[in-house]
Amino acid sequence: MSAYYEFKLPTKILSGDGALEHIPHELEGLGAGRPLLLSDQGLEQVGTVKTVQEALHQGGMDPAETFCHIPPDSSIEVVNQVAALFRGKNCDSLIALGGGSVIDTAKGVGMVLAQAGSDLMDAAGCEVLPRGEHVPFVAIPTTAGTGSEATLVAVVADPANHVKMEFLSYHLLPDVAVLDPRMTETLPPRITAATGFDALVHAIEAATCLQRNPVSDAFAEKAMAQIVRALPQVVKNGRDRKARMVMANGSLLAGAAFSNSMVGLVHAIGHALGGVCHVAHGEAMTILLPAVMRYNLAKCKDRYGELLLHLAGPEVYASTPAELRAQKTIDTLVALRQQLADLTGLPTTLSQTGKVKEEDFDAVARTALNDGAIIVNPAEANYDEIIGILKEVWA
Repeated sequence: MSAYYEFKLPTKILSGDGALEHIPHELEGLGAGRPLLLSDQGLEQVGTVKTVQEALHQGGMDPAETFCHIPPDSSIEVVNQVAALFRGKNCDSLIALGGGSVIDTAKGVGMVLAQAGSDLMDAAGCEVLPRGEHVPFVAIPTTAGTGSEATLVAVVADPANHVKMEFLSYHLLPDVAVLDPRMTETLPPRITAATGFDALVHAIEAATCLQRNPVSDAFAEKAMAQIVRALPQVVKNGRDRKARMVMANGSLLAGAAFSNSMVGLVHAIGHALGGVCHVAHGEAMTILLPAVMRYNLAKCKDRYGELLLHLAGPEVYASTPAELRAQKTIDTLVALRQQLADLTGLPTTLSQTGKVKEEDFDAVARTALNDGAIIVNPAEANYDEIIGILKEVWA
């Protein structure tokens, strides 16, 4: 564990029934009244956008503009387009309604506006830039997975170079995160499973990477316990509001944990698979986690053993000999993954995604080596070792 650490979570959390209706009050407190509501077409079609618009209206604040054309993998071009729309409609705040792509798009827009620019690439190196103009920002997650509503990270695609760029800055943290059970009820089982497993990976990597600290550990461990308990329930019954809220809070806790400690090799390779082969992020996390944990086992045996308590419960932990707990932790996660795969058809190998070819491994490995998450992985990984992991999870 790092001898020196920093932890920051200035985001105000609104969690529970009726959380949406509190947004106008929060924006007024931030000096805003003309929000730009960002979302995607899927959420518009199922009525989620309308639910938020009605909640805002009930509070006496309608969006100045609504933009629902954010793609699953948002890009530099989309960020720049939305920033121009914000200025053109004289907006003064951002509300992001969606999964990681929508929320990260809003973060990118906030960067462009804060620096009085017109191109996201001008904000490269944002971790060392001053805050600039503050744009009030409310995040409403509709998946319990990315934790983006509580992180200082934005991932935005650069299609021209086939990479997903990571921007990091405390200035990217939303002012308000809204967890409302109405927002995840319609999420399909397979997406629920994939995004939920992503949240679990956030917690596990945050609790084992080189920058872990006592506060991030506390958030990550609580997140694990909540996610493993609730995820199978919400996959089986998406209308279980209590379980949905357990997942939403678990995802936020995991996001806050890795925002203040970082992730690791699962994300480094996963980002590369997304950028090179367009594998959905949650599916990449699901496929890679056990193999990367086995790769890290020599460095993480004691820590993985400790995590068994949170992932399997006190009875399993107590009945498992200390020297077997690390492997039992991995076995527990493999069993959970298989349960989710049986319920939803979630892929457990790269070949099952239909998006990856073995000849892609070279580009994926080289891209992963340049991903920032690899730096804090507990075990160093070189090109050949990443190729070995890709071969392990191929079929």
